[in-house]
Amino acid sequence: MNSQMTPGVAPARLSAEELAENFTDLHAPLQSHEAAVAADRCYFCHDAPCVTACPTDIDIPLFIRQISTGTPEAAAKTIFDMNILGGMCARVCPTEDLCEQACVREAAEGKPVEIGRLQRYATDTLMAKGVHPYARAAATGKRVAVVGAGPAGLSCAHRLAMLGHDVVMFDAMPKAGGLNEYGIAAYKSTDDFAAREVDWLVSIGGISVENGKALGDGLTLDGLAADYDAVFLGVGLGGVNALGAPGDDKDGVADAVSFIKDLRQASDLAALPVGRNVVVIGGGMTAVDAAVQSKLLGAEQVTIAYRRGREAMSASRYEQDLAASHGVKLMFNVMPRGVHGNGAATEVELEYTSVEGGKLTGTGETVRVKADQVFRAIGQTLTTDGGLDLEGRKIAVDVSGRTSRDGVWAGGDCASGGDDLTVTAVAEGRDAAMDIHSVLTGA
Repeated sequence: MNSQMTPGVAPARLSAEELAENFTDLHAPLQSHEAAVAADRCYFCHDAPCVTACPTDIDIPLFIRQISTGTPEAAAKTIFDMNILGGMCARVCPTEDLCEQACVREAAEGKPVEIGRLQRYATDTLMAKGVHPYARAAATGKRVAVVGAGPAGLSCAHRLAMLGHDVVMFDAMPKAGGLNEYGIAAYKSTDDFAAREVDWLVSIGGISVENGKALGDGLTLDGLAADYDAVFLGVGLGGVNALGAPGDDKDGVADAVSFIKDLRQASDLAALPVGRNVVVIGGGMTAVDAAVQSKLLGAEQVTIAYRRGREAMSASRYEQDLAASHGVKLMFNVMPRGVHGNGAATEVELEYTSVEGGKLTGTGETVRVKADQVFRAIGQTLTTDGGLDLEGRKIAVDVSGRTSRDGVWAGGDCASGGDDLTVTAVAEGRDAAMDIHSVLTGA
């Protein structure tokens, strides 16, 4: 797509000052006195439901108690023991659907303890000191290849390095970080936090990163298995599903992932082109991130079109409300039937849907929505599996992340199970690392 040549799509819809204000931190960090007040709301429950709701099993009451006693560095260590990317997860994890939804205060008062913001306060405090909280164990002499430097790969690499193994990470992109670097809204991760977190994580030592190398493009599973004692795949989902409707190839139509990536890497937001009328097709976090950021760039009308009802959206109700608060229109029970325009998009035709016998079907009634820019956010696909067994469209793994090939593990979005969340990917990478360590050392 050549957005610069597409009618209705243009850069600099807002001034540099307006853009800077729009893309500030979504949630301002807590100051120390605010953190103390927020921590005092915790009941420090025994068998706390918030811990059960956390995919990485962080001892949430303990770290909040540590904040309340004035030791945020100790709180951060409690978090990092279970989730080495606790800083990013504090920013992007859907806490409103996980730990905070399970909070006793939420059930009693409708206002949970601010677990996510407290987690950020603790992790930011420790990371700001520039000292890594872990030391490597004695060298084991074992070498592990980690393909994919996203959340799963980084988590796996760190735990392996901490246990004394040497790790080489391979990643297709110019920067490490995966979706943390390229795939989430800019207002959720400001001040180049993703890159700084990677630098902090690898400072434990024993981890080297080789960029511009992807599985199937210069790297083979056979070659890695021959050169390393174990292999972990955290390759994510690199492909984007097609719109499945006529006009998908028109100027102005693109995938939302690429749009978000370009925005995250842009040095000048005013140079990014955006339409006057933007339609995002999809119902997940990517759809919301693309829609909200289109609005923040200066789009006049932004619409999310989702084929099912509100309750079926994978984006949380909080994210839906965030979009609405920025003026994004949410349309439910509509699916794309075509993109219209003479060479470039001018309208999206949507058909209303219903569910009959558990199956989604079109009703025959259609509506057209103005759209000079259309973003596909209808799911991603696995681009390479290394010849491993699949479960559905993902690499089949067991509970420890083992694949169908001995010596090869996988985790994160590319692997079966899980829910495509950063925090889940971190847990899967960590758990796979522990299993790899057990196999390599016989422990």
